[in-house]
Amino acid sequence: MNYVAGDGAGQEMHALMRDLFPICRSITGDGFRKSLERLAAVVPLSLSEVPSGTRVFDWTVPREWNIRDAWIADASGRRVVDFRTSSLHVVSYSVPVRKRMTLTELRPHLHSLPQRPDAIPYRTSYYSESWGFCLSQRVLESLPEAEYEVCIDSTLGAGSLTYGECILPGTTTDEILISIHSCHPSLANDNLSGMAVGAFLANHLASQPRAHTFRFLFIPGTIGSITWLAQHDSEARRIRHGLVLSCLGDRGHATYKRSRRGTAMIDRAAAHVLALGGSHEIMDFVPYGYDERQYCSPGFDLPVGCLTRTPNGRFPEYHTSDDNLDFVTAESLQDSLEKTLAIIEILEHDRSYINLNPKCEPQLGRRGLYRNTGGTHPANFEMGLLWVLNMSDGRHSLLDISEKAGLPFATIRRAADALLDASLLGAVDRDQSHRVRGGSAGPGLSVPIHRSRRKNR
Repeated sequence: MNYVAGDGAGQEMHALMRDLFPICRSITGDGFRKSLERLAAVVPLSLSEVPSGTRVFDWTVPREWNIRDAWIADASGRRVVDFRTSSLHVVSYSVPVRKRMTLTELRPHLHSLPQRPDAIPYRTSYYSESWGFCLSQRVLESLPEAEYEVCIDSTLGAGSLTYGECILPGTTTDEILISIHSCHPSLANDNLSGMAVGAFLANHLASQPRAHTFRFLFIPGTIGSITWLAQHDSEARRIRHGLVLSCLGDRGHATYKRSRRGTAMIDRAAAHVLALGGSHEIMDFVPYGYDERQYCSPGFDLPVGCLTRTPNGRFPEYHTSDDNLDFVTAESLQDSLEKTLAIIEILEHDRSYINLNPKCEPQLGRRGLYRNTGGTHPANFEMGLLWVLNMSDGRHSLLDISEKAGLPFATIRRAADALLDASLLGAVDRDQSHRVRGGSAGPGLSVPIHRSRRKNR
């Protein structure tokens, strides 16, 4: 199986983001559907519609919101604030309004950022009926005290919440969940970057053999994950590992936020990949952030972490118009995709083995596995062979060995494959490896092993 992102994937993801950027998305509505239709050109998606008013645990699916146009115009008819130039200009879920108001009357409905005077903020009002405009502090300060025409041409009524789902069946029904909130309007890093990386990840995995079943969710933030969990309790029970993808395009280093469990396989896999990939940060779970807090709520406690570069709220461009296409780079998108693939490789292929020649090292040179000229330190692959032979006692998995050796999982896995081909290693049945790693087996252990390599490795 190929876990290497293709050259140029970063540029292609950036191009996808350029297509999506102008669309006005919210937690419901035609903008969200239009975005999913564009993603469906990259990855096969099935769309689900959940009617407004549906109870989902302690929440209710809100009414559907759509917007056609909005503006603030001066006495000459000139639009001083124009929705057509940026979807951020309107507070998301603003109820319709059409009136004339003085600037004094209008000010309570205006949102700006004095500390970032040229940026337009992003604001929402999903669950309370109100309306408002967002504009830069500089534009606000330039407005004279006068009368203005105010229009928000929107609708808020019975409809549905939409989400997109892509299921890639594996040889087992155990699932890996990839969840991406897809409801923000013209914000590039949060979260068009996650949408692009998620779509290209699904596209890549669709052409590969898979052990796990992969479930990709493109959902509105918070209410989307709550709705899916409320209606898919049995499916949620099959989730063995999960990642929330967000903020993957900025120039910051990779950051992983652990699941509520803290020591789940996804937590170990992500920490291992990031540790060998340069500057990074590992954060403990906190019940704030993205949809991982719903998947990790105590009633589910799913092993779902969150992969970002700079986390939400920790870059000054966050939730402003400065989170634009220039803020994200193709290089960062490519790196984020490659790191996600490396994490998935571990989740798909971690298992335990038995050294079939456990008394002293076998002679690797005559099997073509070791250099013929000595005197130099072994290369990574050769060190991987030695580590796998030494630690393959049925109790240590490939990830255990990778962590101990400080070598990439891919190197350790390649070494194990080579030793399998040379009949020096036997694979422990997956259902037995957990029991063996628990400490019940020792040097004289007796568990089912396989001397030949599995297909589709």
